[in-house]
Amino acid sequence: MTVKLGDEAPNFTADTTEGKLDLHDYLGDSWGVLFSHPKDFTPVCTTELGRVAALKPEFDKRNVKVIGLSVDATTDHEAWAKDIEETQGTAPNYPIIGDNDFKVSMLYDMLPGGTSGDAKERTPADNMTVRNVYVIGPDKKVKMILTYPMTCGRNFDEILRVIDSLQLNAAHAVATPADWKQGDDVIITAAVSNEDADKKFPGYKTLKPYLRVTPQPK
Repeated sequence: MTVKLGDEAPNFTADTTEGKLDLHDYLGDSWGVLFSHPKDFTPVCTTELGRVAALKPEFDKRNVKVIGLSVDATTDHEAWAKDIEETQGTAPNYPIIGDNDFKVSMLYDMLPGGTSGDAKERTPADNMTVRNVYVIGPDKKVKMILTYPMTCGRNFDEILRVIDSLQLNAAHAVATPADWKQGDDVIITAAVSNEDADKKFPGYKTLKPYLRVTPQPK
């Protein structure tokens, strides 16, 4: 299967560094971020896992649960966590899925169906497509998918920006323009009629009939 925006995030049960986890049960009424890695003890991923650990208060503030995944066993993840803490200053403080059976990577179409064998014998290049970020809403629908090359560390400030935009849309039926930052003007979506916009966003500006802007709702 191919996971697309708007699909229900495929559910799974997997072993993690914090015990067995059922994705949908774990998320509950929270938002979620699932971000994946091709292999333990890889340099770029080491920096990413440490960065997310440092940013966890920001995710918590937004009611977002973060889950990592790497194509190795959880015992390897635990050893890797020591390196992450030593080099990045913060050890992972969220669950990391052990996907040495490739179950989740195949379920999310990050590895071809039928992938098998010993995960320890696979190189990072073998798993280079396991570099995705999924943002999942409280309705368990996939709201965002990003795929990064192995040589480019992920921008987690950007991922938080996207989550802020998604949460604004969920609460107020607004969209955010290019390069939007917190506090900038937002766009009233087409789902809101002019009559309703007059009530919800008094004083909004109509630049074009399809482009109506208003200060960011509080």
